[in-house]
Amino acid sequence: MKKPYLIAEIGINHNGSLDLAKKLIKQAKLFNFDAVKFQKRTPEISTPDEYKNIMRETPWGAISYLEYKKKIEFGLKEFKEIDKFCKKLKIDWFASSWDIPSIKFMKKFGCKFNKVASAMITNLEFLDYLSKQRKKTFISTGMCNLKDIENAVKIFKKNRCPFILFHCVSEYPCSEERLNLNLIKFYKKKFKCDVGYSGHESSVSPSVIAWMLGAKYIERHITLDRSMWGTDQSASLSSEGMKNLSEILHKAPIFFGNGIKKMSKNDIKLQKKFRYWL
Repeated sequence: MKKPYLIAEIGINHNGSLDLAKKLIKQAKLFNFDAVKFQKRTPEISTPDEYKNIMRETPWGAISYLEYKKKIEFGLKEFKEIDKFCKKLKIDWFASSWDIPSIKFMKKFGCKFNKVASAMITNLEFLDYLSKQRKKTFISTGMCNLKDIENAVKIFKKNRCPFILFHCVSEYPCSEERLNLNLIKFYKKKFKCDVGYSGHESSVSPSVIAWMLGAKYIERHITLDRSMWGTDQSASLSSEGMKNLSEILHKAPIFFGNGIKKMSKNDIKLQKKFRYWL
């Protein structure tokens, strides 16, 4: 078994601060994650109309939900700096787009992967446009039923776009009894594709189990401090959790060995010591 590809989901945990984003990228690199992931939106498009004018308490005061979304959104200047910073640190980066203009925006950077967020899996026009890029795409499967996943897979297969299904439960944070990790095996068998896991639980061990069940990619939200302001902070791993997860998954493959029973030199020495009847 090989170590999974580890993705640190920064998402919107940077709260609109490029400095905070860089600190999170450095933290991901420090703990040997393979990539960091952001989110890209056009707030006027991706914010539902009924939510746009709802007032919300934020670090910037009481503002509308749409204004809040604009406050935490990075533009070209910030993503150029992120691209430069990640290249300097030699860590992959990509983003999940939430609308077609954002897909076009992300083309500028030539990232290795695309990502379909769970919320976007039933937007068939969006899926069709994205999959025509034929770039390897992670598809999260939260907040949907099996038919939704089947429809998404059909589109990606039709457009001959490589994809990886991510098992995901869209609860922030998710209680461990709701994780249903056996879906990893189910997706792998049913759709005959590589499978990953995008976890929102507060603990580390389910991600390790997900890998043992066949997840080749593990994505976890990360934060500098789980008590920070923001919707995803409490479902994220802080430095201690990142360190534990990374260390376990980097060294775990050596525990499995080759599955061939063979006596070692120490076995031979010890049998002479303890088997008095020989």
